[in-house]
Amino acid sequence: MEKQQFYYDNKIVRNFLYASIAFGVIGMLVGLLVAFLYLFPNLTDGIPWLSYGRLRPLHTNAVIFAFVGNAVFAGAYYSLQRLLKTRMYSDFLSKLNFWGWQLIILGAAITLPLGYTTSKEYAELEWPFDIAIALIWVSFGVNMIGTIIKRRERHIYVAIWFYLATFIAVALLHIFNSLEIPVSFTSMKSYSVYAGVQDALVQWWYGHNAVAFFLTTPFLGLMYYFVPKAANRPVYSYRLSIIHFWSLIFIYIWAGPHHLLYSSLPDWAQNLGVAFSIMLLAPSWGGMINGLLTLRGVWDKVREDSVLKFYVVAITGYGMSTFEGPMLSLKNVNAIAHFTDWIVAHVHVGTLAWNGFMAFGMIYWLIPRMTKTKLFSEKLANFHFWIGTLGVILYTLPMYVAGFLQASMWKQFHPDGTLVYGNFLETVTEIMPMYIMRAIGGTLYFIGLLVLVYNIIRTVRQGSAFEDELAEAAPLAAISGKQLKGEKWHSWLERKPVQFTILTTIAVAIGGIVQIVPIIVVKSNIPTISTVKPYSPLELQGRDLYIREGCNNCHSQMIRPFRSEVKRYGEYSKSGEYVYDHPFLWGSKRTGPDLMRIGGKYNDNWHFNHMWSPQRMDEKSIMPAYKWLFDNEPLDNSLIEKKMDVMVTLGVPYTPADITNARKSIEEQSAKIEKNLHDDPDFVKSYEMSKKQAAAKGETFVPMKDREIVALIAYLQRMGTDIKVKKAE
Repeated sequence: MEKQQFYYDNKIVRNFLYASIAFGVIGMLVGLLVAFLYLFPNLTDGIPWLSYGRLRPLHTNAVIFAFVGNAVFAGAYYSLQRLLKTRMYSDFLSKLNFWGWQLIILGAAITLPLGYTTSKEYAELEWPFDIAIALIWVSFGVNMIGTIIKRRERHIYVAIWFYLATFIAVALLHIFNSLEIPVSFTSMKSYSVYAGVQDALVQWWYGHNAVAFFLTTPFLGLMYYFVPKAANRPVYSYRLSIIHFWSLIFIYIWAGPHHLLYSSLPDWAQNLGVAFSIMLLAPSWGGMINGLLTLRGVWDKVREDSVLKFYVVAITGYGMSTFEGPMLSLKNVNAIAHFTDWIVAHVHVGTLAWNGFMAFGMIYWLIPRMTKTKLFSEKLANFHFWIGTLGVILYTLPMYVAGFLQASMWKQFHPDGTLVYGNFLETVTEIMPMYIMRAIGGTLYFIGLLVLVYNIIRTVRQGSAFEDELAEAAPLAAISGKQLKGEKWHSWLERKPVQFTILTTIAVAIGGIVQIVPIIVVKSNIPTISTVKPYSPLELQGRDLYIREGCNNCHSQMIRPFRSEVKRYGEYSKSGEYVYDHPFLWGSKRTGPDLMRIGGKYNDNWHFNHMWSPQRMDEKSIMPAYKWLFDNEPLDNSLIEKKMDVMVTLGVPYTPADITNARKSIEEQSAKIEKNLHDDPDFVKSYEMSKKQAAAKGETFVPMKDREIVALIAYLQRMGTDIKVKKAE
């Protein structure tokens, strides 16, 4: 049969590679700044858009979706064309995918530091971006599926299975987790359609599986393509790859509830998450073994080849993190690890080693080939490997130690039943040396990335320009729909992409349906508590400020039924307490203490002074100051009625009178808080002085009751007061 000539689109691969490298530098630089803010909390004092609470989601989004995401697209576009022996289905869709994704990233880089956030981990972007992400993601999927349909290869290779699963799962996860109602179509504010426990389950169904289907399955696809290519060896076991794929995508989706153990989520959902998390170990390690054994017979080459070194450590990191994940889902282990820096270590073994090193290896392998030259310096690449590996070790090991130390100190009691470390800051002080080592490890890893940038720039300069690559292949004859004699069922399935996609969708969707539908539909799963009332308008405003400033990044709102937590924080949390929380704010790490029962524990003046200068309250505090909340500018109440209307749509029982009188209610409640603040002579003195200064400058003086800090105090004083609770120490 006569062969056809065509060109592989290398320029789209180049674009995504360059974007991945650039955003890798930016995202990791922001991560370094975040690490140093633990050591110098007021390093960016007075600059709201550089505060920890706003930078932390910028760092995670930049690294996950900009650095890793662009690397995934680069590897997928390169390998898809060669595995299917055809150019991508649509150059327009390829360009739309690239430019649309970069614009979304740019939008995130602007809006997250400005405080526009949903607060939902790994899904912080507000509703216009959620719509844009869905559209761009679909454009990628259409382009991929169109390319599969016009392929010149009869069978779709294992890497493509993982790309398909990634497209399907991420689409489902993103759409259902991002269901929200905008306050108005001209504002960057929305509220999740789910409340409390329901929102927590959907979010961690998304959060866990964003790791599974954005940071894992596409990189497994890259592993199955680039590792055999770099080693010039076939995949170790084709049969194992089949088992690996189907068991992984079916089991992974069930494991989300292990992030919510000992929480207010119903026990049956927690236990289901634990069971499937443990089962997840088998397919995960099957993939790791398949990847490592693909290198059998070339270990001598690994010593010299930096690309293979990166791949070996990447796959090993995948194995470590996927062993640790099921272990952390065991309730007795989770009781120790959750809310501690152990989780930070676990996450970064996966991201720094698995995702980072796999991306670096791919970049070092791809760019010389596409520029028709050799890598500028193999020595520099090896230096990058070793300094990066040292960085991973110095980052993660101290965080493991910090996690164990935190858990141990939080749970220790004196013989008389009192907490040994009753002051939360005592635990923070003890782990500061680990935070210093973490910052050093992150710096080393970042230096390695800069070495890559230099090496790649020199490689590109000495090579040829990126050009589309000429290729030829015979057209694919008509494919029989019947299973051929002697043909195994999976081989038949690989010839039928539509059936393959349908089965993949079913495998991915089952777990989510079984877990989420009963929690949302069956009301008895979330018992109501009659004393729990909606937030007042001022408290609702304060809650939005709490979200804007990213307070949930450091503080949890979930007291687990442990003796140590009840003693420290108060009565354990009940699911019915969260029925009006859109979104939920349970948090995933305690850099500071839990705030579930903070209401009434301190007076208004304490909160006022604490937000102005945490170090004034305790010099060892690593919490930054939030002085912009005290600015001589009024709280923006222009959308309060619309916010309450949305809440009514979501089932919060505000009456028409509540909404009509919202601003009057705000005025009355804020006036009471300001009156309480006048009990402090220092406040009165500074308040009168600021009045005189404003008059001297000819500025309009905004009363304290109309400023943002008062709304935040109102919210903090409300938290956990709806039910009668035991007093914490």
